[in-house]
Amino acid sequence: MTLLPFDEISGSDTLRTALQAGEKAEKGGNLFTELFEHTYDSHELEVPFIGHIHLPHFDPVKIGGMTIDFSITKHVVFLWIAALLLLIATIVAARRNRRSRIPQGFGNLIELFVVFIRDEIVVPNMGKEGLRYLPYLLTTFFFIIIMNLFGMIPYGSTSTGNVNVTAGLAIIAFIMIQVSAIRSQGFGHYLAHLTGGVPWPLWPIMIPIEVLGLFTKPFALCIRLYANMTGGHLVIVSLLGLIFLFRSYLIAPVPVVFALGINLLELLVAFLQAYIFTMLTSLFMGLGIQAGHAEAEGHGHS
Repeated sequence: MTLLPFDEISGSDTLRTALQAGEKAEKGGNLFTELFEHTYDSHELEVPFIGHIHLPHFDPVKIGGMTIDFSITKHVVFLWIAALLLLIATIVAARRNRRSRIPQGFGNLIELFVVFIRDEIVVPNMGKEGLRYLPYLLTTFFFIIIMNLFGMIPYGSTSTGNVNVTAGLAIIAFIMIQVSAIRSQGFGHYLAHLTGGVPWPLWPIMIPIEVLGLFTKPFALCIRLYANMTGGHLVIVSLLGLIFLFRSYLIAPVPVVFALGINLLELLVAFLQAYIFTMLTSLFMGLGIQAGHAEAEGHGHS
């Protein structure tokens, strides 16, 4: 049996999920197995007052030696919804701010995030040249926030709780990091930095290390976001599972209080992880840009 990637259980939906799993476990089966089945991605949506809606399923496609499944899952649906919501929100904010010189209401809220990312993340890490990449970083920041927050609503699901989604974001970040470095340094100097500036006899050692370093940065971005958006809700599920494990009303308040505290913490983590992913991406891009500036200054002095 192949397990699907982890899903994010919505905070306000966790107790209902635990109760359902507890009832099933009492009828027969392992309690925590039943609980964690609700943390997997699936090919159906749970809609209030309607029930389960089965999503389209397609036969896997073989490309070379790879088998790719293009079937639509719950994470894919919420990823699309997040993208649509982001598009609508930014268009509405842009039109409101265009009509008024002083941003107000929703437009002012979006402007607050834009100014913060520009002045506190992009310019300090990348300099003025980094402003050309501001649209990408803003899109990344808002997109991750929306996907994270979907896991905090009933019947919702956080797409960033799926390692495939965070890997996709990391791949895009990897491309942008290399593009910004090449544009700043030039392709020749970009390849030259892979030697680490050491004498040529050491190149066979240094070049593999430098190439590996190019991939460790986006890999860290991928795993950090995935782990943080998955771990907290698994702890909540485990805490609520203790109620059914001990089958005692006396112990019930303790797991509920701890689960509530962790759920509030997850709200902070949703914003924090979007900030960290955006900040680290801009930092990695800034390293390549600054290397290009240092190279240019060195030629200028010579």
